[in-house]
Amino acid sequence: MFETLKRKLFSGDRGEPIVIVSGLPRSGTSMMMNMLHGGGLAVMSDGEREADIDNPKGYFEYERVKDLESETDKSYVREGRGKVLKVISFLIKDLPDDNDYEIIFMRRDLGEVLKSQAKMIDRLGTADTDADDEAMKEAYRNDIVRTRLLCKKRPNMRLLEVHYKSTIEDAQATAQQVNAFLGGRLDETAMKVAVDGSLYRNRASS
Repeated sequence: MFETLKRKLFSGDRGEPIVIVSGLPRSGTSMMMNMLHGGGLAVMSDGEREADIDNPKGYFEYERVKDLESETDKSYVREGRGKVLKVISFLIKDLPDDNDYEIIFMRRDLGEVLKSQAKMIDRLGTADTDADDEAMKEAYRNDIVRTRLLCKKRPNMRLLEVHYKSTIEDAQATAQQVNAFLGGRLDETAMKVAVDGSLYRNRASS
């Protein structure tokens, strides 16, 4: 009820909300983009980053978003109204205020995130031998906390946290949860089918 009241009080002529898929790198954002695309949402993507061994089903990215922190003209983001756009967690703070955002924030075990990132970096040949896993985990935890607080403070943002592992284990339940958050307009069966459990390759140690 509070979220609905907040939106009514602060909403201007901003059109349909932009659905944002966010999270740390390698946290399952591409999987969620694929689910939403399968469920019937249009995706704001330029197709510049093609599918590869790390993301066989595609990245669904819009390259210009990576410059959100430094760009002054962010009017292009309005093109995402009524669509879904991927934005990493660090850049959520830089989204312009003239839109409403429904943010699906992907969560994943930080050990799995780092393992998946390390494999990708190694494959690309850009490994950082000085990287400290514990320091990275702490930075990522802080990023998650900042994102939560920001979404609570900004009246044009709503946040739903979705866990990667839970989605792999029960895609139907996640499809229902996400569909309810977005107003019940999506094809839940198609969302479930879009989840490929075989791509869960960097599991946490038992």
